[in-house]
Amino acid sequence: MDLSSIIGLVLGFAMLLIAYVEEGGQLSALVQPTAAMIVFGGTIGAVMTSFTLNDLKQVGKLFQIVFKEKKYEVNELITILCSFAEKARREGLLSLERETANIDDEFLRQGIQLVVDGTDPALVRDILETQIEFTDQRHKIGADIFESAGGYSPTMGIIGTVLGLVMVLGNLTNPDELGPSIAVAFIATLYGVAFANLAWLPIGHKLKLKSKQERFMREIALEGVLSIQAGDNPGIVREKLRAFLSATIRQVAATSKE
Repeated sequence: MDLSSIIGLVLGFAMLLIAYVEEGGQLSALVQPTAAMIVFGGTIGAVMTSFTLNDLKQVGKLFQIVFKEKKYEVNELITILCSFAEKARREGLLSLERETANIDDEFLRQGIQLVVDGTDPALVRDILETQIEFTDQRHKIGADIFESAGGYSPTMGIIGTVLGLVMVLGNLTNPDELGPSIAVAFIATLYGVAFANLAWLPIGHKLKLKSKQERFMREIALEGVLSIQAGDNPGIVREKLRAFLSATIRQVAATSKE
């Protein structure tokens, strides 16, 4: 589980509710079904209008990506690529065909298979770079869905508040109920702004971050595959790939190696 996503969501909403109660508010006053219908129903409708059904089918999977921890072991990937480089120099590129069955990452497995099949290096780069770019585009759509929800949600909240105020101003015969009615009307704005800034926008940002992490790993794999195909020795492969890493990560890797 991605603890930062879970803790962040829980902490954000918890602090909001605790602060409200500390100021003397009643939690039951925040439960307004009509406001929820306007804000959440309106937001969903607007998002559905903005995207295709095929795009929206992946929403459930996107939630899994956000809340599921996926570790990217950069140094482990570099070690694997260096071992492939050593095997290729010792036994030839065809010897790597036996290794493809043990590679969990589909992208790396495809790259090694292209090399084993004798594909031209320029074509290998073109195929793998195209896959990286189209994967980025798919990931961008997923992030855009939640960022769009974050944009529509506050507006739906304002619409809900305006509708509530229209009802209030249309019935001014009982001044004693005026204050509570106005307070209820503003619950819609609270829903819209709170969920936009504590849920939808952060989720969209987290999806973008995870997409960048995956792209980073694939770029390392791409350069490693091409270096292996070029016949570079493992030391050269390692140095090429270490160039992708920050100085801090390089230092950690060097320390752990010692």
